[in-house]
Amino acid sequence: MAQVEPELTVAEAAGPGSRAEPGAVGDAAIVIPAGPAAEGEAARLHGELQVRGSKRVPRSPINEGRFGRMFRRLPPMAPLSNDALLALSEQMREPTAPSSWGGTPENLDNPPISAGYTYLGQFIDHDITFDPTSTLQRENDPDALVDFRSPRFDLDSIYGSGPVDEPFQYRRGLGGMRMLVGQNGNGDPDLPRNAEGTALIGDPRNDENTIVSQLQLFFLHLHDKFAAEVEVDAAIPAEDRFFETQRRVRWHYQWVVAHDYVRRTVGEETFERICDVDDAGRITDIKRPHYNPKTSPYMPVEFSAAAFRFGHTQVRGIYNLSAAVTDRPIFSPGSLQNEFQDLRGFRPLPPQWTVEWPLFFPIDGSTPQPSRLIDAKLALGLFDLPDGGGSLAFRNLKRGQVLGLPSGQDVAKALKLKPLSGAELGAPEPTPLWFYILKESELGAGAHLGPTGGRIVAEVLLGLLELDPRSWFSLDPAWTPTIPDADGDGRIGMPDLIKFGTS
Repeated sequence: MAQVEPELTVAEAAGPGSRAEPGAVGDAAIVIPAGPAAEGEAARLHGELQVRGSKRVPRSPINEGRFGRMFRRLPPMAPLSNDALLALSEQMREPTAPSSWGGTPENLDNPPISAGYTYLGQFIDHDITFDPTSTLQRENDPDALVDFRSPRFDLDSIYGSGPVDEPFQYRRGLGGMRMLVGQNGNGDPDLPRNAEGTALIGDPRNDENTIVSQLQLFFLHLHDKFAAEVEVDAAIPAEDRFFETQRRVRWHYQWVVAHDYVRRTVGEETFERICDVDDAGRITDIKRPHYNPKTSPYMPVEFSAAAFRFGHTQVRGIYNLSAAVTDRPIFSPGSLQNEFQDLRGFRPLPPQWTVEWPLFFPIDGSTPQPSRLIDAKLALGLFDLPDGGGSLAFRNLKRGQVLGLPSGQDVAKALKLKPLSGAELGAPEPTPLWFYILKESELGAGAHLGPTGGRIVAEVLLGLLELDPRSWFSLDPAWTPTIPDADGDGRIGMPDLIKFGTS
């Protein structure tokens, strides 16, 4: 593996009090900013905590582990200096328009993908990178080479290890069927929390901002909605009712991931290249020549550290949560001065901050806030992360380099695509894979991922579905969702699931 230039100026970019965590063997450290919860894992921002196994992927001696490589034969990209990475990250700032919260021009909006899909993507990421192992297991197998839980769309972030092992997530009575839901001091529904305000949920990352926290809460309600159906079905034995409820929730979620989220994100051309779909709209075959695990499903670093980080560019600088709570920044600069100032999480829901989902998904004819274009621009709040977190753009570029990712040009060639030059991308050549994928999308208008990023995302997400022995695709390929097509468009998607779960 190519050597990476020693870390010199990254700590300054990350903020005072930063610390270094070891990278892969022979590589430089990744700097992790310090914050109030620097020694704990619960209050880490999205992408900050390294999931066990992600640092040792380069040359695993066995074809098994939590992380691996889609393109094992491609060499790591020649490293760029920290100054070059900083310069590249700085050109990724969104242009500003007059606004107290750093709003941006409307021509950066992407109406075909509404704002809710940004946080559905974050929720999906947490689901497939869930790391539930004990401290003892982490010490015995820090590189996650064996005995790990495979990445699946199984909603471990909701269920944890179930009502027997984690009863604190479930309501007493009703046979442990219902999920525990809390309230804030105003009586608004919130995640269940302990006396210190820490969310009692399967994955603490789903409390890192208000929107993903409310999405977690929605899935708790969705489980209870299906549970109510199952409880009155006399054909289902009492001992099977919880598992039948889980199955219904999981399969509807998996359907939305495959048929709505992936399709919308990668675009019709790439989706149809990867999938065969029958007249009923069901995926019948998935072609994934580059994501082809030899043993168990794994998480490719080209996906986790580059392609699936496209969602960072979809983040708006400000959001309206409801008709009453408007113009709230995702992160305001510096440390939190006022609990009602921005949407950071790891705290009880502020009064009257319940999300109105028609502002995030097209429900009942609503016109939701759009996401931002998938381009090489990030909202200003992501360049000054809370508690000295520094620039997310720089962090992503640096992490890709430390992990020894191949260049965007090399990956495009491996996919038999014509690579874009550095001149076309406005970037150094060879080009970091994450930036390449974003700029490729931008040059194609930014409504969805381009061919390189789209192929990686589609093959991995649909491949995980196909390789899951408990998915609807594996167990019952003829299955279709049982919830109503609320918007009448002939497809069941996230808006329909939201409408069903909140009705």
